[in-house]
Amino acid sequence: MNLDIYFKPIEKFEIKNNSIGSFCEFYEVNFPNWEEADIVVISVEQQHSFSDSLEKEVFHITVRKKFYEFCLPQIKKVKLVDLGIVEKGAQQKDTLIAIQDITAEVQKKGKFLIILGNSQELTFANYLGYKNIEQTVNVTCIDKKIDLETDQENSLSNRNFINHLLTTKPNFLFNFSILGSQQFYLSPAQLNLFDELYFDCLRLGELQQNLKHAEPYLRNTDILSIDLSCLRASDYDSTEENGPNGFFANELCQLTRYAGISDKLTSFGVYNLRNNLSESEAELVAQLLYFAVDGFAKRKKDYPVGTKKDYTKYSVFHEELNHNLVFYKSPKTERWWLEVPYPPLKDFKFERHNLVPCDYEDYITAQKGLIPDLWWKTYRKLN
Repeated sequence: MNLDIYFKPIEKFEIKNNSIGSFCEFYEVNFPNWEEADIVVISVEQQHSFSDSLEKEVFHITVRKKFYEFCLPQIKKVKLVDLGIVEKGAQQKDTLIAIQDITAEVQKKGKFLIILGNSQELTFANYLGYKNIEQTVNVTCIDKKIDLETDQENSLSNRNFINHLLTTKPNFLFNFSILGSQQFYLSPAQLNLFDELYFDCLRLGELQQNLKHAEPYLRNTDILSIDLSCLRASDYDSTEENGPNGFFANELCQLTRYAGISDKLTSFGVYNLRNNLSESEAELVAQLLYFAVDGFAKRKKDYPVGTKKDYTKYSVFHEELNHNLVFYKSPKTERWWLEVPYPPLKDFKFERHNLVPCDYEDYITAQKGLIPDLWWKTYRKLN
């Protein structure tokens, strides 16, 4: 399909030599041939109560100016295309359909999609694009809370989009993870539901003690959705929802780099963008894009699909299970995966999820006779 029906061009701005922008094709007059690119960048025009009084959404250009003036040594390895701004539909559902169609087409061609938007509900539309092509996915949100408010109306919003992810049929969601949650925003009902569904919820304090704990979860995700309210207000305060606690700016940049390096990640969204961005805040958002692209340029393509003969295999026998826990270690990156058995059914749609990213600590846990938590969660979903 022709994607140009959904877009309007961005304002032309100065591009520096040897910057990221100099290796990007923009929709300024003619719609680019995006199928020749590796990375597709879009932003979304939306109408919400917090922007009704604003004549123009300016983050579309301010963040881009900062991002495209950065320099990246590996940028020659990848080609970017910026398709401009997805025009606001007459109704919310029209904008959501546009994102759904765009995601589906971009994923059919195997491209990495970057989305800038002012409401995290776009994550649901992004997910529907994968549903269109019948691909089961893992979704990860970096957020201070779980957007699962059941006391709201059924209409989709940034506060309840997870409800819609869970209830849409047929469902192609395999796993959902929240990184950076803060305890005082989480209700017992939400945590119980996550436990029942074998989903993941990693607290802010746990990750700030060791950010590397997030890497396997980000390596296992197809769709990453970042709510900028996950940042502490001293580092970023433009969402009007940032609190005194949250990630530091450099921590969130590290997380986006972990995500970018993942061979599995194909959609990366930054949400809760507003028009009152300071220069420093616009640059921070641009840096998040930078580290995602930097990670993409440094991908090693070491996800152990097909033959695993080049990987180091470790087997740990577990007496209670009467089963070997099988780990694989990449010779390229020394990253670890854990194999989880699944029923040998023909056309089993979850087959791509039985190799779970893990770390060395999970291997040590298995050697102590314990079963890593991620093995149990995955096993129960597969079986």
